[in-house]
Amino acid sequence: MSDLSGITAKLPAVLPPEVRKGGKEAKEAYGAALGFEQMLVKQLTKSMADSSAVGGGENGGAPPAYRDMISDQIATAITSAGGIGLAENLYKQVNGEDQA
Repeated sequence: MSDLSGITAKLPAVLPPEVRKGGKEAKEAYGAALGFEQMLVKQLTKSMADSSAVGGGENGGAPPAYRDMISDQIATAITSAGGIGLAENLYKQVNGEDQA
């Protein structure tokens, strides 16, 4: 089994109530879940950027290095603004909380 403990993201200003009440461990767990979400969003935006790059770097679209940087920034912006909801659901699943 791979170790995902190194995957963390900066926590957004507004945390879900159960994370705020949970203390340091809850915040670390949520940060790891948010890091996983950020990694997934990055892959999705990278795929989207790669598929829309007509002709590649020379004659159309951004060079591959710039597409990677754009994907990083988009993923960071999305997760910093609260994400797409995956991190919160993953956090609840890991902690055995019911999802209503």
